[in-house]
Amino acid sequence: MPFDFKKEYKEYYLPPSKPGIVSVPSANYVAVRGSGNPNDETGEFKAAIDILYGISFTIKMSYKGNHRIDGYFEYVVPPLEGLWWSERGAVDYAHKEEFRFMAMIRLPEFVKKEDFDWAVEEASRKKGKDFSMAEFFSYDEGLCVQCMHLGPYDDEPSTIARMEEYVKAAGYRFATDDGRLHHEIYLSDPRRTSPEKLKTVLRYPIEQL
Repeated sequence: MPFDFKKEYKEYYLPPSKPGIVSVPSANYVAVRGSGNPNDETGEFKAAIDILYGISFTIKMSYKGNHRIDGYFEYVVPPLEGLWWSERGAVDYAHKEEFRFMAMIRLPEFVKKEDFDWAVEEASRKKGKDFSMAEFFSYDEGLCVQCMHLGPYDDEPSTIARMEEYVKAAGYRFATDDGRLHHEIYLSDPRRTSPEKLKTVLRYPIEQL
């Protein structure tokens, strides 16, 4: 059976709907930076998703081609994730046009930078489009608060408020001023899931008061 990150790392991908504190280890991603309203069908976020999945599936299917990756194993491509901020600093849901993002999909540990570079070139060649804006990105989140948000993306502020209240009571504060960012993991496909049934992992870096 293929390795499934969501099942193997439930602590990070399937948290409860109540806030909790977790230490998140460093991981590597294929990532694309951009800006603008993520709901814009012709915007940079939608374009980034195509690039991420193009490269991710190129790596996943590499064993069928002429590129051999040491330590390769069968796996399910992990879910789409995103780091978010805005010109105002924190994510401001009232001004989505000012959003900045890093859209990303986790890479298995066996994928090295040279394998990633090959996948970018291979995806560009096969699909006839430029994938060079993708980057091999390492992210070390450390101590965070996270929670499963159930419902529309626009309702996230209420869940975030619960998370902030929880960490303050525990003697911590949000710490997005140290280079770590608001993090979301999308477990539902909005094209096939009604808004009230969407599942999104929300995560914020924290530090002690």
